[in-house]
Amino acid sequence: MTTPLRAGSFIVTLLGDIVAPRGGEVWMGDIITFCAPFGLSETLIRTAMSRLMAAGQVQGLRQGRRSYYALTQAAQEEYAIAARVIYSQDDNRTWRFLCFPDGQAAAHVAAQQDPGLIALSDMLALGPARGDLPPQAVAMTAQAEGSPECLKAMGAQFWPLAELAADYDGFLVFAGQLDSLSPLTAPDALGLRVLLVHAFRRIALRDPRLPSTALPAAWAGHRAQAEFARIYLNLSKTADSHVAAQFASASGPLPRSTPETRARRTSLEAIARRVTRA
Repeated sequence: MTTPLRAGSFIVTLLGDIVAPRGGEVWMGDIITFCAPFGLSETLIRTAMSRLMAAGQVQGLRQGRRSYYALTQAAQEEYAIAARVIYSQDDNRTWRFLCFPDGQAAAHVAAQQDPGLIALSDMLALGPARGDLPPQAVAMTAQAEGSPECLKAMGAQFWPLAELAADYDGFLVFAGQLDSLSPLTAPDALGLRVLLVHAFRRIALRDPRLPSTALPAAWAGHRAQAEFARIYLNLSKTADSHVAAQFASASGPLPRSTPETRARRTSLEAIARRVTRA
């Protein structure tokens, strides 16, 4: 990665990949120690955590002289949504038109925070059929029919696919550099895995995740997710063994695995198998 790490964004990646699926609580000292090799000072870390607390993402806990941070319920829900984008793959071929009778389609689309949803007019929005229906909207779902070329042209016109493809190509270069590093110690594997997630999530969370029929041939996002899945799984063989040694909550070391981490691994293995068969 050529872009300098921002402490707040990197901590969000760390919390999402390691802490959220293991109970959502961690000691501040462990965050500081983990981030130090990445050039993030204790001052930067403490400032970033204070901002996350002010934003309602974490809440502070005290046990003796130690400060712990726990994800709030709202943050846990937000991280769960992000995890479904980062660690799983779907190809929903159904589209959804949303009608907003109040004429504020653009405002409602912005509030949804779904990069796949766009406002076509004051009243009408379009996107892949996923997520909860906004209470103020009426939905009409449909399957696309007709010219495949027209559908791909629509995807290119309404969504920033060329920009995303360039970003995914950059991620593939970075992922290849990580993949070439060996052998790795357990601490190094854990650190590189968080870096991998950080680089991928910054793009994946901006991806509209359109049906494949609306994407260019050989879509770079599919290749990027395949490489992400493969490298993440390879790093995890060593990285997960170091989680308990590196991170602890007020009740003790974080577990190596949980039902949620195993579900993530299963999903990524399915992605890797599909790529192998392709």
